Amino acid sequence: MSQNLLFLQAFLQQELFMTTDPKHLKRMKAIKEKQDQKIAAADQERGVTILLAGPGKGKSSSSFGMLARSLGHGHKVAVVQFLKGAMSTGEEMFFSQQDNVDWYAMGDGFTWETQNKEQDIASAKRAWAKAEALLADDRYQLVILDEITYMFKFNYLELQPTLDALKNRPEKMNVILTGRGPKQELIDAVDTYSHILDEKHAFKAGVKAQPGIEW
Repeated sequence: MSQNLLFLQAFLQQELFMTTDPKHLKRMKAIKEKQDQKIAAADQERGVTILLAGPGKGKSSSSFGMLARSLGHGHKVAVVQFLKGAMSTGEEMFFSQQDNVDWYAMGDGFTWETQNKEQDIASAKRAWAKAEALLADDRYQLVILDEITYMFKFNYLELQPTLDALKNRPEKMNVILTGRGPKQELIDAVDTYSHILDEKHAFKAGVKAQPGIEW
């Protein structure tokens, strides 16, 4: 059977399928019209702020997925980690080796590990000084502030300077913030907010944390 005949056969089968289910075709056309209207209405071209928060696993992982996506488009990106830094993580070991990535792991570990409030506050302030400079630098298309919500939750940092920096950042810059317990003012300020829930976790069943999954 020739290639042209195979193409014609496939085309006729597709046409037959579409015409044998007119209700489905009508529904799909209606959905497409609504989607096209939404796409046409989204006419702003600017960077967005994204908050990934909640008790569930996957907040940082999601942000690093967008980091990889941004790198795929040749963007310059930066990451500031506010709690992590006491131990190396898989994402740091991988992404810090890539071109166009500036990685700053500036934490001393989780607060229940350090047990030193003054040290935690000092680390938070150093990390914020770096983050604030990055948020004003128009060379970056994406800045990730990993675990920053804890800094406001524990009152290690004031929230207002972060809100101001987000508002005054370069127009095309995207910013992702992660962590638990975000303050309502931060939720109100961002463009996109995803609340990630903890429905089930292997750790609660006694499974050890492991490299490649937890760090």
